[in-house]
Amino acid sequence: MAREKLSPSEKQILRELIFAETFQHIQTETEFSYGAIRDDLIKLINHGYIEVSSDSNSAPSAFYDSDHIEDFSFKATKIGLKQI
Repeated sequence: MAREKLSPSEKQILRELIFAETFQHIQTETEFSYGAIRDDLIKLINHGYIEVSSDSNSAPSAFYDSDHIEDFSFKATKIGLKQI
């Protein structure tokens, strides 16, 4: 997969995800709007830059509900960390 240049907001979100973090944590730390975070997270997930889990202590899952993305936790993957 060709590497796509990340936006400043996507890079900032990735920097928050060295450890598994909740949507609420991302929103508090970045002060981005819900919609902006949701869009960036979906793009980062689709590129394989972050993994999703049902909470910060569970194993990554291939499935998540994009309509309720705030119910999940996120962590940068090795590939994602190389982007920052």
